[in-house]
Amino acid sequence: MSEQQTDEIRLDGPLLFGRVLDGKGGARRINWAEAQVWQPQAPGEVMWLHLSRNEPEVEVWLEHGLKVAEPTVELLVSDSTRPRAFREGDALVGVMRGINFNPGAKPADMIAMQLWSDGTRLVTLRRHRMQSPRDVLAALDEGHGPRDAGRVITELVEALIVRMSSSIVDMNAEIDRMEATSEDADAEEMLARISQIRRNSLGLQRHMAPQHEALEIISRDAPEWFDEGDRREIAESIDRLRRYLDDIDISKESALVLQDDIRARAVARSERTNYLLTIVAAIFLPLGFITGLLGINVGGMPGVESGIAFWVVVGMCGAIFIMQLVLFWKWKWL
Repeated sequence: MSEQQTDEIRLDGPLLFGRVLDGKGGARRINWAEAQVWQPQAPGEVMWLHLSRNEPEVEVWLEHGLKVAEPTVELLVSDSTRPRAFREGDALVGVMRGINFNPGAKPADMIAMQLWSDGTRLVTLRRHRMQSPRDVLAALDEGHGPRDAGRVITELVEALIVRMSSSIVDMNAEIDRMEATSEDADAEEMLARISQIRRNSLGLQRHMAPQHEALEIISRDAPEWFDEGDRREIAESIDRLRRYLDDIDISKESALVLQDDIRARAVARSERTNYLLTIVAAIFLPLGFITGLLGINVGGMPGVESGIAFWVVVGMCGAIFIMQLVLFWKWKWL
């Protein structure tokens, strides 16, 4: 089992993992007891704590250990939050959302990750498992990770957005596959899959649009410790997220066009079937009337004693049938 998986399973209080960045791309471990009394020992050191926010002691430590304002603490430990960001004194507070890739989850079930940083301490919080912080952690443990809190934040944002893109690409690929096989596939099944894609697109857009606004606030109003390079990286992430929002719009439109096309084909097939049944009924209506009339069991029926009466009736029915076909062809019903 990897070190990162072990961190995830054996919690140290609310701590999922903790690192002290050395300002050179590397980091050393720090446990929960050390983190609560940590002070920088060298220039450039930054403490990054990744916490499980459903642990009760997190709220107490944020309020009394880091002296975070109570409304901000409530935001940092809340589950029902939309993406946002703001500056609080010299600290940056943000709520981001990422795709939920946990088993059984849908792409639209996005996971919230809250963050707070004053440039020397960075705290990220989540309830459900997220891979993006683990990606940044792996780079740190290999010695080529971010060098400061601003860079950690920008790399976290980038990792979240990259994972969003993979979900959007998967949806577009699914739409392309359905377009290629829509002629032969079951219409009901196709419509159900398209409806799911549209719901996923709406769910992604519902969270990505405010996330776009939150990143713009970070780029424009972040504290001084968030340097120009970090702001440029956030600006790149904003442009990328804007393109993904455009891609989602295209996905929704493509799904809607495909949905309308499949429904139109289904309606056309149904109308064609009804039309053929109507023609068949029109053909057999007079024939059925004649045979029904001759089949009544009353006295005085002509031809009962005749040996050729049956063939006369058959010939008459055949003549009516041919006359109907000629008329239907002339009227362009066939």
